[in-house]
Amino acid sequence: MTVKPYTAEGSKKKQVAGMFNNIAPKYDFLNHFLSMGIDKIWRKRAINLLKDIEQPLILDVATGTGDLALEANRRLGCKVVGVDISVEMLKVAEEKIKKRNLENVISVQEGDSENLPFENDSFDAVMVAFGVRNFENLNKGLSDMARTLKPGGKMVVLEFSKPVYFPFKQLYMFYFRYILPWLGGIISKDKAAYTYLPESVLTFPDGKRFDDELAKAGMTPLKRFKQTMGIATIYLSEKKAQ
Repeated sequence: MTVKPYTAEGSKKKQVAGMFNNIAPKYDFLNHFLSMGIDKIWRKRAINLLKDIEQPLILDVATGTGDLALEANRRLGCKVVGVDISVEMLKVAEEKIKKRNLENVISVQEGDSENLPFENDSFDAVMVAFGVRNFENLNKGLSDMARTLKPGGKMVVLEFSKPVYFPFKQLYMFYFRYILPWLGGIISKDKAAYTYLPESVLTFPDGKRFDDELAKAGMTPLKRFKQTMGIATIYLSEKKAQ
């Protein structure tokens, strides 16, 4: 079942773009507020998995407001190219990049994860945080990300997952399904966007199933790292060397 932010009619891609355009002004605040800042720690851990690559050129898919791209540059001193389908989210990212005088090392542009505007074998690494569950076609998106990677290149995916341990699972799911949509809806003024969040997570193929999706897309899954008792998971994979 494909979960969409608004109505059953219309493509998921267009609805996701519209949703992020709507919530862009409040997105960063809500991200950090609703996660109590833990999302910042997850991003740092994801980027640390790429620290062994010397001066990497990194593609950040679904870059949003640019938090992951900025953190990658800060921690690795690398160049990053970010793409996203939401022009309003990209405007926020551009403001952050300009404020830090990083225009020469970080660039962002409008782009579709399923049809990335880059040549084959262009990047040393590709990363995406909280974006893959929003793909209209998961296999197509992952396959195109893999296409842009150099042979032997790494892919890091940070995505929400479902806790499994009692009683944390029950407490978290109550918050995730009822409190978070209520708070997010009030602050963002887009209740559907924060109702879509838990619905999209609950239907997402996490864990071993996502490793299988990576393998179908031509990647070799290397390791999964559960974060904060399974609220999120970092997936590390590698493109097969030719």
